[in-house]
Amino acid sequence: MAEHVNRYGQPVGEALPLWSARAFPRRITLTGCFCRLEPLSVARHADALYAAYADAPDGRDWTYMFVGPFRDKDEYRAYLTAVEQQQDTQCYVVIDTRTDNAVGTFSLMRVDVNNGVIEVGSVAFSSALKRTPLATEAHFLLMGYVFEQLHYRRYEWKCDSLNAPSRRAALRLGFTFEGVFRQAVIYKGRTRDTAWFSLLDTEWPQRKLDFLDWLAQDNFDAEGKQNQSLAAIRQSRLKEGS
Repeated sequence: MAEHVNRYGQPVGEALPLWSARAFPRRITLTGCFCRLEPLSVARHADALYAAYADAPDGRDWTYMFVGPFRDKDEYRAYLTAVEQQQDTQCYVVIDTRTDNAVGTFSLMRVDVNNGVIEVGSVAFSSALKRTPLATEAHFLLMGYVFEQLHYRRYEWKCDSLNAPSRRAALRLGFTFEGVFRQAVIYKGRTRDTAWFSLLDTEWPQRKLDFLDWLAQDNFDAEGKQNQSLAAIRQSRLKEGS
């Protein structure tokens, strides 16, 4: 990064004279090849989401979430109702376009419109969604919305530092690990060190190309298995650029 100095000769950050506050995420639908993202509607989505999560053999998917597991559909519906009513968070539902079923949710949260910083969180992907092209495309669609339509500068991912699957997912999706905030949170009666990851607007164009290559039809065989991993595609592009 080029060094900028003020009139006193002190190093300072790059000036942003044209910067303006960004818009808050809207209740819009984003459509891809494998999935569709819809703004949460308890009336439309609650039953299908509960059924998708109920397919899991136990409650381990909720261990690192601030909520859950839920005792029954009514308890889950009450939680979703509270989420739908939140004014500072925008929750999106992932719809499998083949079946038109709701299979997971995630949210844009901790929205800082003045500084152009936003976090993706509360990622609750069912067994029908995890480790599928739908899951990757869902993240791709939301990233594209944040960077290309809302024009935010920084996209954050945070998780319990002990949540190894979440940490792997962040790195696979192209986030950069920034460190651990020790004893940052208390939840479910226990302490949490929080791992921080970020993706910047200047990094998005290359990440976008990686996603497009991975999601391309010719990257999957007849059984739907990937020919190249997202990480391999990213490394190959980095070598080409070196």
